[in-house]
Amino acid sequence: MNNYFIRASFLYLFLLVFISGTWAQADLFYYLPEDITYKENIPTPKSIIGHEIGEWHVTHDKLTYYYYNLGEASERVKVEKIGQTYEYRPLLNVIITSEENHKKLDQIRREHLKLSDPEVSDKLDIKNMPVVIRLGYSIHGNEPSGANASLLVAYHLAAAQGAAIEEILDNCIILIDPSLNPDGMQRFSTWVNEHKSKNLTPDPNNREFNEAWPGGRTNHYWFDLNRDWLLAQHPESIGRLKLFHDWRPNVQTDHHEMGSEATFFFQPGVPARKHPLIPDLNVTLTERIGEFHARALDKYKRLYYTKESFDDFFFGKGSTYPDLHGGIGILFEQASVRGHLRETRNGIRSFPFAIKNQFITSLSTIDAAHNLKEDLMNYQRIFYKNATVNNKSDENRALIVGTKHDPARAILLGQVLLRHNIEIYKPSRDIELDSKMFFADKSIVIPLNQAQNKLVKAIFERRTTFQDSLFYDVSTWNFDLSYNAELVWIENKNSINILGEQITNLELPKGEIVGDEAYAYAIDWNQYFAPGLVYGLLKKGLILKVATEPFTSNSGERFERGSILIPVGIQKMGEDAVFELLEKYSSTYHVKVFSLESGLSSAGIDLGSNNFKHIRKPNIAMLIDKGVSGNEAGEVWHLLDQRYDMPVTMISTGIIDHIKLDRYNVLILPGGSYSSLNSTAQERIKNWVKNGGALIAWRDALRLISKLQIADVKIKKTVKDTTKVISYADRSKARGAQVIGGAIFNMEIDRTHPLAYGYYQNSLPVFKRGTLFLEPAKRTISNPFKYSKNPLLSGYVSDENLKQISGSPAVSVSTFGEGKVIAFTDNHNFRAFWYGTNRLFINSIFFGDKISTR
Repeated sequence: MNNYFIRASFLYLFLLVFISGTWAQADLFYYLPEDITYKENIPTPKSIIGHEIGEWHVTHDKLTYYYYNLGEASERVKVEKIGQTYEYRPLLNVIITSEENHKKLDQIRREHLKLSDPEVSDKLDIKNMPVVIRLGYSIHGNEPSGANASLLVAYHLAAAQGAAIEEILDNCIILIDPSLNPDGMQRFSTWVNEHKSKNLTPDPNNREFNEAWPGGRTNHYWFDLNRDWLLAQHPESIGRLKLFHDWRPNVQTDHHEMGSEATFFFQPGVPARKHPLIPDLNVTLTERIGEFHARALDKYKRLYYTKESFDDFFFGKGSTYPDLHGGIGILFEQASVRGHLRETRNGIRSFPFAIKNQFITSLSTIDAAHNLKEDLMNYQRIFYKNATVNNKSDENRALIVGTKHDPARAILLGQVLLRHNIEIYKPSRDIELDSKMFFADKSIVIPLNQAQNKLVKAIFERRTTFQDSLFYDVSTWNFDLSYNAELVWIENKNSINILGEQITNLELPKGEIVGDEAYAYAIDWNQYFAPGLVYGLLKKGLILKVATEPFTSNSGERFERGSILIPVGIQKMGEDAVFELLEKYSSTYHVKVFSLESGLSSAGIDLGSNNFKHIRKPNIAMLIDKGVSGNEAGEVWHLLDQRYDMPVTMISTGIIDHIKLDRYNVLILPGGSYSSLNSTAQERIKNWVKNGGALIAWRDALRLISKLQIADVKIKKTVKDTTKVISYADRSKARGAQVIGGAIFNMEIDRTHPLAYGYYQNSLPVFKRGTLFLEPAKRTISNPFKYSKNPLLSGYVSDENLKQISGSPAVSVSTFGEGKVIAFTDNHNFRAFWYGTNRLFINSIFFGDKISTR
């Protein structure tokens, strides 16, 4: 009897492994619905990519090759390139519909867009209009089941035969984005494929499941593209935003993966974590669509859940962005295999198993949209009517935003608004509102009486009260604060009076040299792209100085602290060569350069004053790899490389203990634990600073700084209320309420300090994540910036954390030996859209060695 049970148990385990591991034999028909015939002239994925789906992880080049072949073979399929990544991989949009619809595709598109025009939407015959569905896959490159499933979806739609598929294709325009993050997908597929064995190893400790830093989740510069839909900073996002607004889909999916021990999730998410701007009807329709997913997954006995996690709050995600455009965004989260075969508490899971779930719910999405077509289209029509025609309270409202000292930031902001199809205008004139001056050439007016009304509010409204204290991502993202721009809400008919010409295109300001023959040249450091020009000149060997006191030229131009001086007479190259170089770089970096006729100033310091300090060319290194935040390191890399053309040497934490650091004069430590730095590496860093290096660190890297005892940095202890009684069930929520996932605070700055060069105000909005707070330094000069006493500008923070941050230091500057340590509590390059605080970081690079802490 015992032997029988032993044999039975062994057989059960064998079958479990065999069945779960049948990925090697998982041919096309493992995935496809039963009782459907397929056209033989349509190429299967295997016939083009050379292997079955799920046998290997498809690489982006093979994926692209299959789609182009499919487009050539099927009259149902059109493939178009809508952009390219930093690594020049194509961004594809695959349009699948009936042959008849393809013949009038642009007409259908233009008719569909009328749903968002309240003036004509009532006249549309939605019964005879196709519903638009957009399927988006694997925006995180190491969540590949979606991208691999997209090939199956496309094949099925192109090759399936019968009345049912014809009915769907006649009534649906299906847009497929097969890989939302091609660079990350390629990086991850290369990793798992090169570690795949003939005999698969499901052990989670296997190297296959443990990617090398930074992993394949992110794009080329290590950004999470599923946070960039609203911020719109990267080419992948810019390309897909144009497509989105060319079509305004009724339903958009976002196929992801989550932890391997989970099952499968589809929206709705947690009901209390819906943004107030999202209509309740959106949730109702999401629930109705969810019923189709449930039926489809029930058929295959797949485990799933809804409403217990994830949210619809931050509009920078692919599943939430459609919710402000009359569409339904749907997030799918599949338990990740992260390789080919993996042990989990739910059994051994294969890559084909994960792919099939994404395939099943792709088809159930199409099925739902087809069946709910009129409801979805009517919802989109009502959404836009409520935003304009039925919204009398916003009829005469507008907002004006400007950057009076730096036109570049206003233009960069305006370019993002245009990417979102937001109507913007020039002011009709220079105007003063609420004691703030807005110049016509440096400001933008945004009326609220427009189709993008809700999106405008989402971008510019400030919120400090919330229904829930838990957030999947940030709790605020206010654009005027992130661009450090002035903003005024105009609440009456004056908004109409200041509307000038509508803006449809914005170009950065033309750089120029103002004046004739020069004794010297000067540059206002407030100009956003000035660091690129300055680095370029230093690279060419020019001698540059920074003004530590203000001065006024003979022509009456005032230059504040931080202005850059290029004396002509002391340069090795001739006058004409200096002029030509400045002319070239001023154009490249959109910077205005002033020629100065004399060394004698009409006010302030003269040009030969010792209050002009020499600027050394930054030779920058940055620590990366294990223990370092890939996102934060990527933000530095992107800023320096893309915007300022400044090289940065990225050094692995694993080799710092046996390389020479003396070739660098700036060392950057992004946030991270730095747990992999051994004692030898730590001592090398310490000695490097002592010998004159400038070390720049922020967030959790300050714990390393404190440990090394090279700066006056003391981190506050976390305050916990141990007297409060919390139920067992609520303990997780209580912990989550103490998290600062992302909020905006006011920081008071000393404008005379080198870190504040280029700023014209005494306070600055800063973005904060995490609960790292500093104690005041022993000497106040070490803390030139601090949070104000009532610092919260927008976002969620608990009362306990608000007390901790109020009045606390925001930066610590210390001298150690001959070097400097600049320690920021926050990341001032957050997600590439915090233009307003980039200057703090850049100043620490160019002027960090100039700071006196005496």
